[in-house]
Amino acid sequence: MKRVFPTLLWTAPAALAQEAELPEPRPLAPPVEIPAYPPWVIPVVVVAALLLLALIAWAIARWYRNRPAPPPPTPRERAIAALEGLRVRVQAVDPYPFSIEVSDVLRTYITEQYKISATQRTSPEFLEAVAGHSAFSENDRALLAVLLEKADLIKFARVQATTADSERLLEQATLFVKGGTPS
Repeated sequence: MKRVFPTLLWTAPAALAQEAELPEPRPLAPPVEIPAYPPWVIPVVVVAALLLLALIAWAIARWYRNRPAPPPPTPRERAIAALEGLRVRVQAVDPYPFSIEVSDVLRTYITEQYKISATQRTSPEFLEAVAGHSAFSENDRALLAVLLEKADLIKFARVQATTADSERLLEQATLFVKGGTPS
């Protein structure tokens, strides 16, 4: 048996020799930068950030509009504020209108705080109503009687009062509203 070799095998060394004579390869192109993220990501992130900021601003504005209102001042706080406002003007105001203002503040305070009608009653009627009320101690009643008597003397009897009388009237009214005892 005779062996037959394909012609390919015999031609192979010649083909390899031709490949060795190939032209030189071209120089490599510079590297191409490939971003870490696709180009569409930047506008999407910017829009998402703006939407998030708008949502935060809307939430803050809504909270600010809907926050609970502070509680209204108590009758005692309003009366003390009114008396402190009068304290600033004690030197400048004539004792007659000053005593009216102090008396009004005091009567309004008692009406609001204790639900006793004080603004439409005379001083004796008012003191009679207070006498039967359990919220007032004996010292409170005595201080209130002195206060109203002094204010009535200035208002109705037109007793000549001084700035010192106005200051004393104001101090007694402040003491009564703050819940102190007469000195």
